[in-house]
Amino acid sequence: MRKPRLYFDTSVFGGIFDIEFQHETELLFEMVKNGEIICVYSDLCEYELENAPEKVKNHFLSLATSNIEFVEITEEINQLAEEYINEKVVGETSIDD
Repeated sequence: MRKPRLYFDTSVFGGIFDIEFQHETELLFEMVKNGEIICVYSDLCEYELENAPEKVKNHFLSLATSNIEFVEITEEINQLAEEYINEKVVGETSIDD
């Protein structure tokens, strides 16, 4: 059976250090660590992590490469994001998400 693949945006990596989201985020990363799920991240996430606090960067870098997967933002993804905005699924400020 194929492992579930979940996309993590930058805020998820920082969530482990946020009191409000810490417990749930720790459980999520424990699932990644145990190989139960694959953490999918993008080039946009990598770019945003460059400006993140060191502890957030280090947390990201500590993940086993066997449990993470990189995806590149494509034109198809950009079109889907625009459709989400147009259909008001999310607001314009969430375009990167």
